[in-house]
Amino acid sequence: MEILDILRSRYTTKTYDSTFHLSDKQLEDIKEMLRLCPSSINSQPWAFELIGDRETKSLLAQHSYSNKDRIEQASHLLVIYNYRDVATFEAERIATLSEGAQEFYRNKIASQGEATVLGWMRSQAYIALGIALTGLASMELDSTAMEGIDLEAYDQILHHDKYRPVLAVAIGRRSDDDINQPTITPKQRRSEVFL
Repeated sequence: MEILDILRSRYTTKTYDSTFHLSDKQLEDIKEMLRLCPSSINSQPWAFELIGDRETKSLLAQHSYSNKDRIEQASHLLVIYNYRDVATFEAERIATLSEGAQEFYRNKIASQGEATVLGWMRSQAYIALGIALTGLASMELDSTAMEGIDLEAYDQILHHDKYRPVLAVAIGRRSDDDINQPTITPKQRRSEVFL
């Protein structure tokens, strides 16, 4: 599939085929795709988790507002995490980078304080999200990106000492009757977005 065809056909899935399950090969390909995600100065301030067991998905669904049904129907839920604290991030990631990258980080990011560093790490998670949404569509998989989740509840359920959740993505195959698919409800985009 050409990239423009992929982008024209991908959409936010509202209803999933609950009988569809990702294969081991698809899961491995998703893991490798996420491992290869770009990030500013190669900081990679993230971790990823693919959750396929019904019990955990059901617990998380209860804290996912309007996304509850999507999580329960989808094959897997991808959770994107950032480092929980700046010191660990700096020790594990920044310290491994080139001197030029470290200098950029110290002078342009860290010099503005911890809140800026945490916000910058979160911005990197959105780069991974963009890669995930496009990559999944190229694999002919459907997805739903989610900010509409209770991050504190997710953190309590999935608790990882080093990382905290920031985003989630339902992954699976659309139901034939999903009214949000472009063949039923045409995609709407602005015609003029360039200045």
